[in-house]
Order: sequence, then structure tokens, then C-alpha cells
Amino acid sequence: MWIKALRVIPQITKNEWNTLDVISRWLIATRAAVFIMTSIAAAIGGLLAYRSGYFSLNLFLLTLVGIVMAHASNNLLNDLVDHKRGIDKDNYYRSLYGPQPLEHGLLSMKSFLTYLFITLGIALVIGIYLVAVTGMGAFWILCAGLFFLLFYTWPLKYYGLGEPSVILVWGPLMVGGTYFVVSGGKWDNWVVLLSLVYALGPTTVLFGKHTDKLLEDKKKGVHTFPVVIGQRAARYATIALWVLQYIFIIALVLTGRLGPAMLIVLLAIPKLLWASKIFMKPRPISKPEGEAGEGWPLYLVSHAFIYNRIFGMLFLLGLITDVVLYKLGFVWHLM
Repeated sequence: MWIKALRVIPQITKNEWNTLDVISRWLIATRAAVFIMTSIAAAIGGLLAYRSGYFSLNLFLLTLVGIVMAHASNNLLNDLVDHKRGIDKDNYYRSLYGPQPLEHGLLSMKSFLTYLFITLGIALVIGIYLVAVTGMGAFWILCAGLFFLLFYTWPLKYYGLGEPSVILVWGPLMVGGTYFVVSGGKWDNWVVLLSLVYALGPTTVLFGKHTDKLLEDKKKGVHTFPVVIGQRAARYATIALWVLQYIFIIALVLTGRLGPAMLIVLLAIPKLLWASKIFMKPRPISKPEGEAGEGWPLYLVSHAFIYNRIFGMLFLLGLITDVVLYKLGFVWHLM
């Protein structure tokens, strides 16, 4: 179950839940399958710090655990707020595609809050320690992270600011913050630029999710960005963001900011075409037959997640190769 929960969001019954160990329950409750995007963000920040010549493995591992725990805390808080506001009632989208511990009665409020406070507590303890060893710069990064953690679900997501928030969180905060901490307090605008290129990927996953539940959100008064701009515009905006990633990376290679190894991301183009084909068509009203319907009502987000996972892994592989070649003296950059 640990492996399954890290790959997909399992759909389980109350009886199945009761047989699970506490780690499995935590992984399911926090929707751990999406942590790969956070882990890649931390790895990018760590690699860039290593490339700069300032790297601490201990600080990197602590930062990785800290931001994953922060992400997990946000997912739990998201469920808590939506449950309290009545959003998840009446078979709302979130309660259909996977277990919502509160709405489905899998956890009591006391147990749920225990999960939340322990998870958030671990993230805060790590954050405070990193501030102590790194300095006030890390303090402001921690404060920014707490702001988005606490206020993403409400009011940011409710007023079309969820998607811009994800760009900032998975970009400058996660990648840039990891670089800052792991390098011992160094900051580089170049790192921020590259972090934004990666952050477009997780943002498209959120676009897919919010487009999937556009009608439900509209009825509930949750004005996500796709609700504001409409389904067609949201679908095409997702494709545009994917293409923009390639444009940025190619431009950075041509200008010498990145080495040619980063062009390995071009191997994701067949999957880009596959996902874009799905996004060019209106979302089906009912569950499609065959593989396309697996995980329904997850649809656009499933395809966006699969594509982003492949692109993200290739992005990371290209960066690893680029850093190794740079360290060996085979690749020289302008930065």
C-alpha cells in the first residue's frame, strides 16, 4: 500500500481503511502520489547548489523532508477547510476520486487534527532549525511558505489565485528556497528563473484538476482560475504553458545558460502531443470507456500529471547530466 499510495490516489472502503497501518493511512490522507513534484523541485534546488560549489547533504535532506511535510500539511488543511465549509458534501468532486478522511468518516476530527498537527509540526521544527543555521533569509522564505500553506485553500483558491500561487511555491519558494538553504544562504536570480520554468509543470496539473471540477466549483462558489476564464481557455492555457517550458529551455541552452544535456526534455514531446490531444477536446460529460475512463472523475488532471511526471523526470535527468559535465569541465555556461 505504501508503494501504491505513492503512485496513485487509492480508492478504498471503510473496511479496507481499518486494516491499514498508520503510515499507509497518512500517505492516503495526504495524497502522497503528488509528492513527486515537490521532491523534484527540491532536487533541482539541491543540484543547482551543488553546481555552485556550496552544498550540504544534511541540509538538503532536511529541506526535502520539510517541504514534503509542508505539502502534506497543505493537503490535509485543504480537506479540513473544504469539509468545514461544506464544499465536500453531496458527492463533490474531491470526495469522488479518492478517500476524503473527514467526509467519508475514515478519521474522527480528533484523529485528523492529530495527523495535521504532527505533520505541520515536523515541517515547522525543520523550518526553524534551517533558519537557525542559515539566517534571516531562510526566515522570510519560511514565512512565505507558511502564508501559502495556510491561505491557499481559502481565500486564494476561491478567488482565482491558486494557480499563480503554485507558480511561486513550486518555483522560487521550493527550488529557490532549497538552493538558498543548501548553499548556506546564497541567492541567485538565475536559480529563480530556472525554478519558474519547472514550476509551470505543477501549475498545469492544477489547471487540469480545476478544469475537471469546473462545473462543481462554479456551483459551490469556488472561483478557481479555470472557472474565471472558462473551460476552453483553461484547456488551451495548459497546452500553452507546456509549450512555454520548451521555449524557455531551448532559449536558455542557445544563450549558454544551460548545457545541451537539458535538451533531453525533448524526448517528452510525444507525450506532450498525447496530452495536448486530450486537452484540445472538451472534457467528457460522462466516464469514457477503456483506459481513458480509469480514475474517473479524474480526467484532464490525470493526463496532465502523467505528462508532467515524465517531463519533470527528464528535466531532472538533464540537469543532473549538465551538472556532472560542468563539474568535469566539459560544459561551460555563461552564468
